[in-house]
Amino acid sequence: MNSAERRPSRRAFLGAAVTAGLAAGCHAAPVPDAGNRPGPIPHTGAHQAGIVAPQQPQSHLLVVTADVSVAPGPLLAELGRRVLAVTAGKDERLLGLPAGDLTVTVGVGPRLVQAVDPHLPGAKDLPPAAREAIAPADRGGDLLLQLCAGDPLVPPIAAAALLATPGVRERWRQSGARGPHIPVSDGQTAPRNVLGFVDGIVGPRTPAEQQRDLWLAGPAPVAGGTIAVVRRMVLDVARFAALPVAEQEAVFGRRRDTGVPLSGGSIADGPELGAKTPDGRYLVPAGAHVRRAHANVVGAGLMLRRSYSMDAPAPGLLFVSFQNDLHTFTATLASMEAADALLPFTTTTASGTFLVLPGFDERRPLGSILFPS
Repeated sequence: MNSAERRPSRRAFLGAAVTAGLAAGCHAAPVPDAGNRPGPIPHTGAHQAGIVAPQQPQSHLLVVTADVSVAPGPLLAELGRRVLAVTAGKDERLLGLPAGDLTVTVGVGPRLVQAVDPHLPGAKDLPPAAREAIAPADRGGDLLLQLCAGDPLVPPIAAAALLATPGVRERWRQSGARGPHIPVSDGQTAPRNVLGFVDGIVGPRTPAEQQRDLWLAGPAPVAGGTIAVVRRMVLDVARFAALPVAEQEAVFGRRRDTGVPLSGGSIADGPELGAKTPDGRYLVPAGAHVRRAHANVVGAGLMLRRSYSMDAPAPGLLFVSFQNDLHTFTATLASMEAADALLPFTTTTASGTFLVLPGFDERRPLGSILFPS
């Protein structure tokens, strides 16, 4: 993006996102009211927190990737103990801040998984893709920390507490904020992105869909985990904003104001890809994002997207998806590269895929089945 373009400041961006979130009924704010502070999110069980819990994702996100130069088993066990302490508000390194609704989600990169078994889910890396401008230090990594909270001060302070470990060297980090929470259905919401459109509407929402497309059923060392893809994408907001609204909607395949597919219905309805105008034109254009990324067009499962908008180093999207098969993401991206009208407005500047480890507790340390201490 041209450096001469006028960009909103980080403070203005986060302030606008929070203000809009409050107007839409979001309970989180940069300085939480002590009398209405969100409570802790459980961090023990079959799955890690920060994926489907809480159901409505927190307003602020920090993703950190790192390299590991020590044995992963003891490192992960200690990291898990720190996660339980930090999210319970029992770690003095929170500097007096309440943990609130902080969640920490931990994943390991392909190098560590391959060392155990190259055939395990999570052992494959992402192949290069179109429209990437990624420095070597911003690709891949051995460790992923996804920290989410309603209070924007909590994730970076918690990350500092968790990363203060010998043998861990940070690669890249990115923070983001979610726009207003737009109701979709049955308590589900989706945010607006920096292009003004509702983002992340479609995904595995029901327990049956999540068992089919989200959670790994096995082998035993990874059962209950999932595969994360994280990509930092700079968006050409100025060029997109210069388009007439009708052309913007044709890029996405949805109405900008309501999120309803161009084929009609409600925001929760899937697009009718075969619907046409009386003169034979598709209501959802051939290059519309909702068509190119549609599971039936791609021929793959659903991905759970938990993306956040960002304003630094440039306006864009921190894309985060969870799926139980990396092919779900790579096949979707291949379909988009073939004809998606949204892709020319994007440049990916950081990327990685990680095996999100199964859930853990005090008796079953984080990563202990895959990486015994």
